[in-house]
Amino acid sequence: MELLVLLLVVVFIIIATVRYKMNPVLSLTIAAILSGFLLGLKPDVIMKTIGDGFGKTLSGIGLVIAFGTIIGVFLEKTGSTKVLANTVLKWVGLKRSALALNLAGFIISIPVFCDSGFIILSSLNKALSKKTGIPILVFAIALGTGLYAAHVFVPPTPGPLAAAAILGADLGTVLLFGFIVAIPVSLSGYIWAKYIGKSLNITKELEGGNNIESDRGKEKYDVKPFQAFLPLLVPVILIALKSIADYPTKPLGEAVTFEVLNFIGNPIVALFIGVLFSFPLAKNTNIKLKNEWIVTAFKQAGLIILITGSGGAFGAILRTIDVNEVLNLQSTSGFGGLLICFIIAAVLKTAQGSSTVAIITTAAIIAPLLETFGLFSLINKALAVLAIGAGAMTVSHINDSYFWVVSQFSNMDVKTALKGHSVATLFQGITGLGVILLLHAIL
Repeated sequence: MELLVLLLVVVFIIIATVRYKMNPVLSLTIAAILSGFLLGLKPDVIMKTIGDGFGKTLSGIGLVIAFGTIIGVFLEKTGSTKVLANTVLKWVGLKRSALALNLAGFIISIPVFCDSGFIILSSLNKALSKKTGIPILVFAIALGTGLYAAHVFVPPTPGPLAAAAILGADLGTVLLFGFIVAIPVSLSGYIWAKYIGKSLNITKELEGGNNIESDRGKEKYDVKPFQAFLPLLVPVILIALKSIADYPTKPLGEAVTFEVLNFIGNPIVALFIGVLFSFPLAKNTNIKLKNEWIVTAFKQAGLIILITGSGGAFGAILRTIDVNEVLNLQSTSGFGGLLICFIIAAVLKTAQGSSTVAIITTAAIIAPLLETFGLFSLINKALAVLAIGAGAMTVSHINDSYFWVVSQFSNMDVKTALKGHSVATLFQGITGLGVILLLHAIL
């Protein structure tokens, strides 16, 4: 009966999302309530469990999501995203401009949603193609895969944040290992772009984006590269330092330095400091407009926070099931457990399209199984979060909004986008899983 309930609610989430386009907040909440009644829980127990799960999930990451979104909006509104892209292009060089765009997308997608990042930077594709003679779809696929890598692996993007909260993983450890995994995943997308991009054709000529210099000329704000990097780098460094300080051997001691890092490296405080560094990007902007940007950020963050909390509520109901006994999933080495995390997330992603929903749903299913899988240590919990992320990028196709953003802003038809973008995300997911399993074997 419990297995039937689990299958039923997962199928419901997929159908509600794909067939009826139901908002994930509603589908996850309905799934949680439906699960509770089918499992024989009393109404008051159902509502208390949902409330506790919602609140516990958001207690550590609600403000993190909000502050991360503010940073993303300020980077976007002030043109800092293009400053970052052009800076990386200077470092890497015009001859390797596709690699530069891949890395720029990776960096920008840490605070900016990959959909928005692609829309903002897509105007560079044609400009770079004209300058270098490299086919435009090489740049489109390289950019799309770079943005996608950070989106599923590196906090403060919502998916890994939510999974870390649901699985009880340390956010700093997820961040550190997320970078280690995401960089080769991003590069695997670039390699596929170089291989396949030359054999693909766009359906019609792209408009706009005459050259990079003209795009720069349109920037309203005089943002220096180091200013654009600070809101991204400072929080990442602070969170990483806190994780190092918290390591069992206490490499930085337990005196004043430890206390300071433990405070400013808290994700909430670190992201708030990042927000403070984002304000100077708009130094010539009046207070009213800045406040409008902040309100815009809160509106964007609100939906993500609600989805994340709803996933936590759904997970709390699922914890009332002995999932291990129901599914009979066992792995004492952890290797099989990470593989199961990947497979469940990949099935959900491919079936319903949303990486965030796939991550949250999989984390809710896996949470009661971590001890059974032998994934209860600090590092192993972080690897479980990343294995779910790797599955949740496999595969982006026609039921994924990001698929349509990449294809439409690159003027690809569906067949071309499936060959270029979708296959790239398949290789990215497999690459991510391979790196994660290697890390597990080494550590």
